[in-house]
Amino acid sequence: MSGRSAWSGMLFCRPAPFRKVAAMRNLTILFATALLLQGCTYAISPATTSRADKTIPFEKLLTDPERYAGTLVILGGTITTITVVKQGTAIEVLQKNLDYWGKPERTKRSGGSFVVLHPAKLDPMVYAPGRDITIAGEVLGSGSSLLKNQHYDAPVLLWKEHKLWERERLTMDKPQWFDPLHDPYTDPGNRNW
Repeated sequence: MSGRSAWSGMLFCRPAPFRKVAAMRNLTILFATALLLQGCTYAISPATTSRADKTIPFEKLLTDPERYAGTLVILGGTITTITVVKQGTAIEVLQKNLDYWGKPERTKRSGGSFVVLHPAKLDPMVYAPGRDITIAGEVLGSGSSLLKNQHYDAPVLLWKEHKLWERERLTMDKPQWFDPLHDPYTDPGNRNW
């Protein structure tokens, strides 16, 4: 028996399982990286974000929406009402500043309201009041001229792309303290003490 054949047998027999392990490890790393990158993306697609004008402050858009007609903007906030109109569905949103990822900030400060017009009928249970939303839309003008409502003068956007955020759930890292004597079925304004 020559020493060469024994070594060659070991070299060619052992690497196959190691190659499978290495391939599985590489596949796992690739999958984890893809999940990580998906979780770290902006709310609106890069193609739409690159076309949007991020230099327009909401205050200027609120005061003169006709000036910015045809401009693509990205706004966000909390849905206040959803209404079916002749043109489709109108969603009124209480504007909030967006964070780094495009999610509306959890604050009570707002610059005002804007309306998003979607050409189809949307489900009011999905787009319910109280949900946070980030919208990329084209500015159409003011609400009084487009929605035939003379008392409502807010900017109207034509829906292009959106991100509807999940409702925040109570978690252990944000503890909520409840009064053990609190009766949730009693209106706090009508207590007879």
